[in-house]
Amino acid sequence: MLRIGPHLSFQKGYKGALLDAKRIGATTFQYFSRPPQGGKAKEFDDNDFNYYMANKDSFGVDNILCHAPYTLNPCSAKEETREYALMVFKEDLEKLEHFPSAMYNFHPGSSTTLDRDYAIKLIIDCLNKIITPNQKTTILLETMSGKGSEVGKTFEEIKMIIDGVLYNEHLGVCMDTCHIYSAGYDIVNNFDGVLDEFDKIIGLNRLKAIHLNDSKMPFNSFKDRHECIGKGTIGLEAIRNIVNNPRIKDIPLYLETPNELDGYMEEIELIKSMRGE
Repeated sequence: MLRIGPHLSFQKGYKGALLDAKRIGATTFQYFSRPPQGGKAKEFDDNDFNYYMANKDSFGVDNILCHAPYTLNPCSAKEETREYALMVFKEDLEKLEHFPSAMYNFHPGSSTTLDRDYAIKLIIDCLNKIITPNQKTTILLETMSGKGSEVGKTFEEIKMIIDGVLYNEHLGVCMDTCHIYSAGYDIVNNFDGVLDEFDKIIGLNRLKAIHLNDSKMPFNSFKDRHECIGKGTIGLEAIRNIVNNPRIKDIPLYLETPNELDGYMEEIELIKSMRGE
């Protein structure tokens, strides 16, 4: 079964997000652990969590993905920013460990004024401080567009981080279609070639999620501007080829397009029709 869903507001908790997902035909969803620009996380509510666990199967929802705030930057030149990242990681993972299995996605960070290799070392050090050998949560490194000093614009950089982490069996990758297209990976004309390169460098077994987005910006622009499905420079035919590629058919898809709920519902119906579901 196709697992597809949008980024949903978490103001109403797991119950509210689950009900929204059911209304629009989503079979998974993504949510921010706290406001995307940082701040205090929503308190964990046992009743809210129990409602989700009791109803998710009957609602046909699985593989929800928690997204860290954009302000999480474990390779910042500022020590207080790195300390904030460590705190957020610990708080969010503690909540996610209530699930039998969960996924937690984060942007690797921006090196700002630091040497790139040293910035990658800082990301590795942070992950080594928070990943435990027996944790249930899989942490996902997101592929980035390469704007400014972002880390993670190449598969090689993602691989360097994974290789440096002691318990890296708990690490995976979230591939963002807008980001890798902007970073110079030609998913429009050669998606299989991009998957081949990913497999050679990182391993397709590490690919756990896909952010399915079109792009407002041209190929190889190193700019991160998401667009609605079929309305950007990636285009509908390329999206069709991506979602029907047999090598990723079992990987959950998360929409981060500029939409409200009704727009997400239309995109979910469109993707399902592409897959013949």
